[in-house]
Amino acid sequence: MQKIKVAVLLGGTSPERDVSIISGKYVTQGLREAGYIVKPIDPALGINQPENEDELFISAIRETPPSEEELAKYSNKNVIECINSHLLDDIDVVFIILHGKWGEDGTVQALLELRGKRYTGSGVLASAIGIDKNMSKIVFKHHGVQTPDWFIIKRNRVDPKEIQRKIESTFSYPCVVKPNDQGSTVGLSIVHCPEEIEPAIELAFKYSDIVLVEDFIEGRELTVGILGNMPLPVIEIIPKGGIYDYYHKYTKGVTEYIVPAKIPDSWTEKLQEQALTAFESIGCKGFARVDFRVTDKGEIFCLEINTIPGMTGTSLVPKAAKAAGIEFHELVDRIVKLALSDQTIF
Repeated sequence: MQKIKVAVLLGGTSPERDVSIISGKYVTQGLREAGYIVKPIDPALGINQPENEDELFISAIRETPPSEEELAKYSNKNVIECINSHLLDDIDVVFIILHGKWGEDGTVQALLELRGKRYTGSGVLASAIGIDKNMSKIVFKHHGVQTPDWFIIKRNRVDPKEIQRKIESTFSYPCVVKPNDQGSTVGLSIVHCPEEIEPAIELAFKYSDIVLVEDFIEGRELTVGILGNMPLPVIEIIPKGGIYDYYHKYTKGVTEYIVPAKIPDSWTEKLQEQALTAFESIGCKGFARVDFRVTDKGEIFCLEINTIPGMTGTSLVPKAAKAAGIEFHELVDRIVKLALSDQTIF
């Protein structure tokens, strides 16, 4: 039987570029171990891919995301050129591991559909809703998935005093301020008092035209991966000092992960049920990860869904899959097979 050819799209033009490159490196290795012919491609480079694929990869994720100046070297025109080029001519399926904007938001998915190429993960609409925190929270709430109270701020409607009044009337301090359409906690701040509002909003606006402000839920941080239509074991995340931010996510040894989480069975059942409801409510496919905070009383709040979760050495879906008896190469193999068996794409 002829081997299946998979293109792994990694890197890209978002602030999560470094994370995507490391994810892509692991996915490339895993797919090869599973027996696929694999071509890693960084669409941010257009058709000018390096002859030696090792040049695509980096050794580690830095403590902070790439700067605006670094990202300015890459163009989304290159992404369009890449998808429409000969690079995908002989490819059977595309494994998308582009995190954040212009990769996880339905744009690349739409280009691939126009090109007539199968791809892993969620489709155009689910991807677009999933990355839009405001819209996904609206859908979650409609489907009975509890989420923290929130409101949004648009760039041309910033009135610090009005925002302060809204925080105090809607919930209180502390609260979370973050870009509406980024992942990896890029641009996120925990605001404890009125004096911290303006700098937090300014930071978030560096990454998005819409900022989301939501109630900070005191409690434990838990997450549930979904593979196909199966919830994976629950993971508890315990950062060693501070919050589970970009640094704590991608620096080895600074966060403790407990899988399966040591929580009551009733919590596990409810978390997995809510995760699957969130996944299905926006029309996700393939795989995803749903993040939660749970209070000491067991009240569950869904924070967001990640339609292309990380696949790095510290990433959560691979940890949960392993706890379920699924090794990394088996995980990526299943994700590809789910894409190939999906009859709804074409």
